[in-house]
Amino acid sequence: MPSNIALCLVRLLSFVACCLSSVMCYGQSYPTHAIQVIVPFAGGSASDVITRVVLERMGDAMGRRFIVDNRPGAGGNTGTAAAARAEPEGYTLVMSTSGPLAANRTLYQDLGYDPEKDLAPIGLFAMIPNIIVVSTKLPITSLGEFIAYAKEHPGELRYGSVGIGSSQHLAGAYFEQVTGTTMTHVPYRNIAQYVTDLIAGTVPTGFQFLPNVSGPLATGDARALAVTSASRMQALPQVPTVVEAGLKGYESSGWLALLAPADTPAPIIDTLHQQLAAAIADPAVRARVIELGAEPVISTPDELAKFIRSETVKWRDIIVTAGVRQL
Repeated sequence: MPSNIALCLVRLLSFVACCLSSVMCYGQSYPTHAIQVIVPFAGGSASDVITRVVLERMGDAMGRRFIVDNRPGAGGNTGTAAAARAEPEGYTLVMSTSGPLAANRTLYQDLGYDPEKDLAPIGLFAMIPNIIVVSTKLPITSLGEFIAYAKEHPGELRYGSVGIGSSQHLAGAYFEQVTGTTMTHVPYRNIAQYVTDLIAGTVPTGFQFLPNVSGPLATGDARALAVTSASRMQALPQVPTVVEAGLKGYESSGWLALLAPADTPAPIIDTLHQQLAAAIADPAVRARVIELGAEPVISTPDELAKFIRSETVKWRDIIVTAGVRQL
């Protein structure tokens, strides 16, 4: 009997060694062909353009193309769900954001996936602060004046977004909670429609990403009052943070992260994380990301997992308090 046990143990150890060797070889040879990256938003959007900049650098370094597959729908849920169902071989990834990975867990009755169970974090790579903007048709030149005006005209100020549950919508709802103001949210099908109304002054405010409002800011048709991040944006160094402008306890940013289907082998996750970090460290990539209105960052997979959990709790409380209807 002891000899049989010893034989079984030897066979088990040999099997484990073979498995480990196989995984290590898989990681070392990866990738052998092009990698598909699902972007769950329309082509040309801020998240899409920033992601392409980073992926181009990764592809050059790895000697393989990263092919972007835009699959917009359901606030980013459609594309993120498709990635969660993909084979965990490292050849289908997803760039997803604060909506599909955090806020939508409260906004939607059924996502069709669990961000924490069905996806493997690779790394956070960009933060996109919201910018509090007003039409120059409004007699407002500072954040303090904006808050005072909103309090004096409850419900009259209208702010636009690209839809219910979008980062711009939730940033506005959060602002109302922190400042004790009441405004009216106006959702649009696309950002171009909103920008026209912002310039005209019919929807004179917003909590926007820089690419969405760079045009009216450059022409003087809109004014940036503050950025909603802890530090000033490198692309708008002259615009104060909300804290510098006198408002504490308010911070809101969109963010971009790279993930793979759950159960993707650890060596592949490590390879992708290393290449993502190298891309974000590249001065040319950083300069372009900053130009596009984002702040380049990098996290480990574990840090991203913790960040997603904390963002889920933060936006759940804000959404419930705001009474945003579930979709």
